[in-house]
Amino acid sequence: MRIFPCLSLIAALVFVAVMPAGAQNQGPLDAARSAARLAQFEPVRSTIAGDANQTRIHLGISESVPYRAFLLDAPPRLVVDFQEVDFADAKPEAFLGAGAITALRWGPFRTGWSRMVAELSGPVRIERAVMQTSGAPALDISLVPVPEEEFAPHPGSAESALWDLPQPARVAQPINRQDGTRNVVVALDPGHGGRDPGAEAGPTTEAIVVLTFARELKERLSRAGIEIVMTREDNRFVSLEDRLTRARSAGADLFISLHADALENSTQTGAAVYVFDPDATRSATQKLTERHGRGDLLSGVDMIGQGDDVAVALMQMARRETAPRSLAFAQNLGNAISRAGLTLYKPDVQFADFSVLKAADIPSVLIELGFLSSDGDRKRLLDPRWRARMAEAVTGAVETWARADAAQAPLLRQ
Repeated sequence: MRIFPCLSLIAALVFVAVMPAGAQNQGPLDAARSAARLAQFEPVRSTIAGDANQTRIHLGISESVPYRAFLLDAPPRLVVDFQEVDFADAKPEAFLGAGAITALRWGPFRTGWSRMVAELSGPVRIERAVMQTSGAPALDISLVPVPEEEFAPHPGSAESALWDLPQPARVAQPINRQDGTRNVVVALDPGHGGRDPGAEAGPTTEAIVVLTFARELKERLSRAGIEIVMTREDNRFVSLEDRLTRARSAGADLFISLHADALENSTQTGAAVYVFDPDATRSATQKLTERHGRGDLLSGVDMIGQGDDVAVALMQMARRETAPRSLAFAQNLGNAISRAGLTLYKPDVQFADFSVLKAADIPSVLIELGFLSSDGDRKRLLDPRWRARMAEAVTGAVETWARADAAQAPLLRQ
């Protein structure tokens, strides 16, 4: 299942991003401050009009924002997610009375995102969805009726993994990023599992090795007062979609994916720390990217349609806050591993297009604990004393990062 397919006006799912002027040159603090100034919904410039042949939605807003529009079934409805629009006290019922829309609601549902849900009288397709960026900014959407057999809603529901959230009207204040006033929540993600054993070296499988380490790391982090959610607790297959759902449902502040890969005809050894980079091209990194990408996409979610520049721009904007936080933790982790006297495959943070790192709203890193293709690494990975040293290094890195990250939170709200 592909959550972010290529942009098409005839598809049931439409993604558009509008990059504000100069946004690409902003530093992380400037970008976060800009994101905090919400676009305002302007009711006097907004209309819903139409007849039996077409429904036209015109939403006036104070500035252009990234958005996505898609269709769902049971009952038929249009969902539009914005990053981010303040609807304030505007009354959705004031805009009803024309076209295929029978009920309307909107509001905030998550830090950085707003949602509009329009219930429909019958099946439709999205004929047009355009964010006007010049003059008076506005989102224009056109819906046209289609026969039931041509209705193409997005698979799943509005409560699926990427947006596992209640209806907008039922949402209280969104969960804020950690600022030191509560325990940090870390999602530990042991890669692979069940029918997907991952890398193999004789009877040793990546899925079991990383699950064993994740359990031990969970105990060590818990003793440090850090709350833990595991994306899998035993040797079963868990799709990427469900892994992200579990992390988001727990309000995770940090996502750590654990792996131990193997490369054919290679002498590579040691651990490596990765953060997301859609343009990763380094040869060794690319080999690992291809391996993880295939495994994660079989039953998971590819959050960026390859070659879709619009979708890529949307994710880049969503990462303006989380990307530097991911990098900060990765750097802390690399330093902690080195100080513990443990081997790093490469001393610097690595960048890769791993699917599991594509969650834009949670700082995320992937740790390759070692290579099962290396006799030395495999021996270390099976040694509880070595695993204890690595767990101690990871815990220290989380504690250091959490304190520094909390100190940045007030600055980002200014």
